Amino acid sequence: MANGGKDRGTRESRERARLYQARREFHAGQARRRTRDNLIAGIAGGALILGVLAAQTAYFVAGPGAPEPAPSSTPTPTVAPTPSDTPAPTPSATPTPTP
Repeated sequence: MANGGKDRGTRESRERARLYQARREFHAGQARRRTRDNLIAGIAGGALILGVLAAQTAYFVAGPGAPEPAPSSTPTPTVAPTPSDTPAPTPSATPTPTP
């Protein structure tokens, strides 16, 4: 009977070791899964943000959100006065009396 008790303790010890190893593997698998899920969510979120920015840019550059082109006034060429050979009359310093 003493031999049976030793086998039972050994069997229980092996069962505890098996359960412990199973828990460790399960926990490690969960950690890998969380890491993978976070990476996938980060990539998907980044792609979503880039898509939204591209759509906003396209909408406001080429779509109905684009500003209407306003007619611009073109400057008309003006003729600059050329200096003439005849001098212009200059006002005199003393006024002339009028009759």
